[in-house]
Amino acid sequence: MSRALVFPGQGAQTIGMGQELAQAYPAARAVFDEVDDALGEKLSTLIWEGEQDQLTLTQNAQPALMATSLAAMRALEAEGVVLADVASHVAGHSLGEYSALAAAGALSIADAARLLRIRGEAMQKAVPVGVGAMAALLGLDFETVREVAAEAAMGEVCQAANDNDPGQVVVSGHKDAVERAVEIAKERGARRAMLLPVSAPFHCVLMEPAAGAMAEALDHVEISEPVVPLVANVVAKAVSDPTTIRSLLVDQVMGSVRWRESVLFMAQAGVTEMWEVGAGKALSGMVRRIDKTIACQAVGTSEEVKAAAASMLA
Repeated sequence: MSRALVFPGQGAQTIGMGQELAQAYPAARAVFDEVDDALGEKLSTLIWEGEQDQLTLTQNAQPALMATSLAAMRALEAEGVVLADVASHVAGHSLGEYSALAAAGALSIADAARLLRIRGEAMQKAVPVGVGAMAALLGLDFETVREVAAEAAMGEVCQAANDNDPGQVVVSGHKDAVERAVEIAKERGARRAMLLPVSAPFHCVLMEPAAGAMAEALDHVEISEPVVPLVANVVAKAVSDPTTIRSLLVDQVMGSVRWRESVLFMAQAGVTEMWEVGAGKALSGMVRRIDKTIACQAVGTSEEVKAAAASMLA
């Protein structure tokens, strides 16, 4: 039996996430302190006591979700879990890729926090608010959504951005084009098609300025070989070479998140069990819809940490 640890992306953030873990495990608390120090501000206070709309801002949500995932990872380690001994792969959804790399020892937590702050700010600045949009199209496969996006573009940008699971694909681009895609998708038989409450059109060519900012930021950061391979979003296959990882993290800003294919890649590699480390349960739902034979459970509370550790070490 093979196991993978997977790390959630934006949208999973909630006020209070990780606080109970930090109270139960000094090692989890230390992660939040490390992130606060790296950013020079009390992000932990915002995460635990702030306003949801402030936490949801991209530049806050990204390092906050990474901190929560790494706090859960440190709690697992405090229970005796050694990543290299219990898992064959790590993967993360969009920003979750940074969490996965930090968990696997390829990035320091401080560097991951600083990179995600830069990434969040750069993605926000790349497109003025109101110019871009994203929409979830439910009930259509990836190829159909690519056709819908191409038809909706009409000289503007509209791309299939996230291939989340067999019935959920997200499009991204100029607001008018994305709104056209919603209408075309409904005509094509989409079960639901709706605009998402996001502040920028992620994972499309409009993010080119952000990709440039990340290329520059990543040049100054040390990336080590992860203790287990990362299944990278943009190629949906396993990578371990630090130079390759660095370049894929840049590509990822504009590239599609190939989550469905990433899960299928891990399934073909023998993975039968996944643990979603951090906030929420969005990935667990996606994994179930992609491959019902893979068991996927969340690890976000001390109770879940203890249960996960007992299962992994059995």
